Amino acid sequence: MMKKKIMSASKASLVLLLCQMVSALDVPLDSKLLEELSQPPTITQQSPKDYIVDPRENIVIQCEAKGKPPPSFSWTRNGTHFDIDKDAQVTMKPNSGTLVINIMNGGKAEAYEGVYQCTARNERGAAISNNIVIRPSRSPLWTKEKLEPNQVREGDSLVLHCRPPVGLPPPIIFWMDNAFQRLPQSERVSQGLNGDLYFSNVQPEDTREDYICYARFNHTQTIQQKQPISVKVFSMDSLNDTIAANLSDTDIYGAKPVTERQPVLLTPTGSTSTKVELRGNVLLLECIAAGLPTPVIRWIKEGGELPANRTFFENFKKTLKIVDVSEADSGNYKCIARNTLGSAHHVISVTVKAAPYWITAPRNLVLSPGEDGTLICRANGNPKPDISWLANGVPIAIAPEDPSRKVDGDTIIFSQVQERSSAVYQCNASNEYGYLLANAFVNVLAEPPRILTAANKLYQVIADSPALLDCAYFGSPKPEIEWFKGVKGSILRGNEYVFHDNGTLEIPVAQKDSSGTYTCVARNELGKIQNEVQLEVKDPTMIIKQPEYKVIQRYGQVSFECIIKHDSTLLPTVIWLKDNGELPGDERFLVGKDNLTIMNVTDKDDGTYTCIVNTTLDSVSASAVLTVVAAPPTPAIIYARPNPPFDLELTGQLERSVELSWVPGDENNSPITNFVIEYEDGLHEPGVWHHQTEVPGTQTTVQLKLSPYVNYSFRVIAVNEIGRSQPSEPSEQYLTKSANPDENPSNVQGIGSEPDNLVITWESLTGFQSNGPGLQYKVSWRQKDVDDEWTSVIVANVSKYIVSGTPTFVPYEIKVQALNDLGYAPEPSEVIGHSGEDLPMVAPGNVQVHVINSTLAKVHWDTVPLKTVRGHLQGYKVYYWKVQSLSRRSKRHVEKKILTFRGNKTFGMLPGLEPYSSYKLNVRVVNGKGEGPASPDKVFKTPEGVPSSPSFLKITNPTLDSLTLEWGSPTHPNGVLTSYILKFQPINNTHELGPLVEIRIPANESSLILKNLNYSTRYKFYFNAQTSVGSGSQITEEAVTIMDEAMASRQVDIATQGWFIGLMCAVALLILILLIVCFIRRNKGGKYPVKEKEDAHADPEIQPMKEDDGTFGEYSDAEDHKPLKKGSRTPSDRTVKKEDSDDSLVDYGEGVNGQFNEDGSFIGQYSGKKEKEPAEGNESSEAPSPVNAMNSFV
Repeated sequence: MMKKKIMSASKASLVLLLCQMVSALDVPLDSKLLEELSQPPTITQQSPKDYIVDPRENIVIQCEAKGKPPPSFSWTRNGTHFDIDKDAQVTMKPNSGTLVINIMNGGKAEAYEGVYQCTARNERGAAISNNIVIRPSRSPLWTKEKLEPNQVREGDSLVLHCRPPVGLPPPIIFWMDNAFQRLPQSERVSQGLNGDLYFSNVQPEDTREDYICYARFNHTQTIQQKQPISVKVFSMDSLNDTIAANLSDTDIYGAKPVTERQPVLLTPTGSTSTKVELRGNVLLLECIAAGLPTPVIRWIKEGGELPANRTFFENFKKTLKIVDVSEADSGNYKCIARNTLGSAHHVISVTVKAAPYWITAPRNLVLSPGEDGTLICRANGNPKPDISWLANGVPIAIAPEDPSRKVDGDTIIFSQVQERSSAVYQCNASNEYGYLLANAFVNVLAEPPRILTAANKLYQVIADSPALLDCAYFGSPKPEIEWFKGVKGSILRGNEYVFHDNGTLEIPVAQKDSSGTYTCVARNELGKIQNEVQLEVKDPTMIIKQPEYKVIQRYGQVSFECIIKHDSTLLPTVIWLKDNGELPGDERFLVGKDNLTIMNVTDKDDGTYTCIVNTTLDSVSASAVLTVVAAPPTPAIIYARPNPPFDLELTGQLERSVELSWVPGDENNSPITNFVIEYEDGLHEPGVWHHQTEVPGTQTTVQLKLSPYVNYSFRVIAVNEIGRSQPSEPSEQYLTKSANPDENPSNVQGIGSEPDNLVITWESLTGFQSNGPGLQYKVSWRQKDVDDEWTSVIVANVSKYIVSGTPTFVPYEIKVQALNDLGYAPEPSEVIGHSGEDLPMVAPGNVQVHVINSTLAKVHWDTVPLKTVRGHLQGYKVYYWKVQSLSRRSKRHVEKKILTFRGNKTFGMLPGLEPYSSYKLNVRVVNGKGEGPASPDKVFKTPEGVPSSPSFLKITNPTLDSLTLEWGSPTHPNGVLTSYILKFQPINNTHELGPLVEIRIPANESSLILKNLNYSTRYKFYFNAQTSVGSGSQITEEAVTIMDEAMASRQVDIATQGWFIGLMCAVALLILILLIVCFIRRNKGGKYPVKEKEDAHADPEIQPMKEDDGTFGEYSDAEDHKPLKKGSRTPSDRTVKKEDSDDSLVDYGEGVNGQFNEDGSFIGQYSGKKEKEPAEGNESSEAPSPVNAMNSFV
């Protein structure tokens, strides 16, 4: 127990010591500085650990290193010193540690097999290379064997064994026939991983005598061939015929028909097997089954899913391929073979082990005397690797003592270092599957300050933009940097300046008064140095009058202005663009100092014109649109396109030229501006016309350049301002002679489609470019920077060639040369391509998250080494997802989001985060093949924010003076709710708002009864929630208190009582009866002389009636001859005057039946005439009299 406590205390003190360490110096990458500073050796280039060489070529074992002073080199072979001076076949390159073993002059590669290690040494330490195992490649011949013919019954399974010779490296196996054609493969017939050819069931068409297995040894570029294998398949019909021919009629014979069979696994055998694979490699699992019908293979992982994005199926799903395997891919994988009769399965138990891989590789330390530092070497693997340290290539246990050094497992701690502490340390991490070796030096320097920025450097910026003044420096100990302005200025401080760790002074917003001399001072205990730089702040460039939108008629003139204002010390350049491209190159476009003028505008000039003003410090632009409309027509002249040329003639025929002449057609009132000459290649593209050249409209002959091996025909098209003519009739044909190709294919590229190949593509030459028959291509390639010879192959007229067996993502020099039956094209230029990419090997390290606010975070990471990218670095992907809300503590479905940051970035912003939540993220590097492994998940939390609005607000139970409010908590509280805020105010009948009342409600409440309100009043409510950060958005609602209950009850009683309804009906009935009585009395009266009254009172309103209806004549009462009194008619305004009301028609009326006199006159005619007036639109709008009411009934 005490021992455990002591260990814990020791680890705690170690952690505390590491936290107190002074950060190591950064040495700027300044070539002059690096040449002056002493530095221990660093291995910069070495051969691979497992180095297979071609036994026919010289062996080159690379070892390059740098250091100050330059290092010397020595080698060991199989653990002992290798004296190269005693072997005449071995030389070392000058100023290098690279060995060259001369094999081509009598040496044997087998004699130099072994383990080599290089040491680079100078006065400050020694660095060592990996153990480089040299082995010559081998491509042995096939052992002779007697192969018996395979006789198989139709439907049975068959395995043709390849058994290739053991080579170094192992060969690539493929099956072909005698004609060197690959044998077709399918779900029924396929090649296994061991090279054998498997038949799930044989068919009669499988009969042949040339099944040949080939082994290709890429390292020596040789191919070995196995003896042909013969297969004969007996069908059931032919077998029955053979049996019948050999038996009598009385014999019973007959072979069984082809029977279907359920699946049986051909490989692997048994029900289970095991496989061990290393982390990062490709896992290949195979199942091939026999059966009829042909079985279908399916793969599953027991207790889990096949990894997405890394799982592939090959060989008709018989092979399961998982790339970049990790320990998580360990488990049981089951293959199931199934057909209509049943199934068979096999379980493969996969264990993923791991060779050592870096977690933290040691990094070089540059320290000052008396400083502290650490070297950390952390690696992982399965099994976990052992960590051992060496100093200058010697195990640290037996290395010279250094009192400033202390080894603690995977860490070396340095305290109070001195210059004699400089050395190179090696960390070795190894397990049974491999090892890692890393060199890291400790360089103790005592250097006075140096300023690397040039003296009196001039910086120029535009006003209101940032200014960055450099002060690159170095010193040991690390100098302190101070900035001054002016000759005797005080030290610069304050928020208006930003001081960067690299010495740079930043002025975020430079103004005119920021101009001047700035002095940078660097000092440490060994000295002091200063440097002056100049800053000039310029006025910004502005366009004070921009071009404007213009509409112009065709053939008119238009001008765009672009007047600028700029700093007097800057020289501006003005560029005009049309539709973001260059201006047309004709003389109609005139560019002035501050304008653009277009003469004789045509429809082609329609578009957007942009004025761009550039200085050495800034750039501004402005655009305007020009719209061209048709000019007024001129009826007198008809313009048209020209007629086509005619009488084409070829003269002066040579191998590469010919003269063409023609006669122009009618120009149709618009001069011909130019002629277009086109050609047809009747040999390669009959019926397709191509542009050859153009000549001015005044020219009728042209000398044409020709290409070899083309059957030419020509035609001519005339062009004027209106348009193009129809083409002329074709000329006679002219066939040129063949020649070597003049050019090579274009767009040559080398891009691998798989990690072990290089796909070379190019754009093929056209038949026109071939210059002769038999077009082919010579494709050549070699690995860049390896001193290999060119490998070449001649292919047919295709556009692609695949080179197999290449290393992963290495550069290649490529060239493609055209040739035909007459010879080669000129030597082609070389291009650089890369073999196929593979998935990145490592994840980004040192992932850090800086939370900026409740919805935004910034993530940082360290870039991965380019060697581990294994492809073109496209960027980094950040996967992030919300784990839970900190306010609700409830997990939900994880929805991962992905942000991609292009290029070699080391940070990115994560927007749209939810406040007060816990998130996880990881970072992955991306190349053209896909994504690398994810970094360990990083957890971060967002702070509180303001809440969303309450989910609802309901107002219920209105009374005279109270309302009940109910609400729901915010959907997104974004933190811990502290309270709710309720504000309300009354609204009067004119929609004016009254005084505002505010109430704070505890966060745990969900309802409230508001009392002491006014009755029958509308209120408007504003409701929101609060967190400690502030108030969220509000929700509004309106409600009304009810009116006084007594008044409401009275209104309801009167309106719904039966007696009230009956009373209203009675009043309506009485009014109706009164109107009927008035009508009857109005129409009563005796007989009277009409003529007399008409003569006495001539009424103009009655005269038209007489004309329409005829004269009534005299009328008399037979009994008393009572005359009609004056004023008995109703006036035209429908009112009854007082002096006329004594004697009316009513006094003499005798009812409805007495309205006709003896001569047929109709007394009611007068009243009838008057009642029509309102229908004619002349009636007054005043209330009707009883007379009017009665007239309305007639």
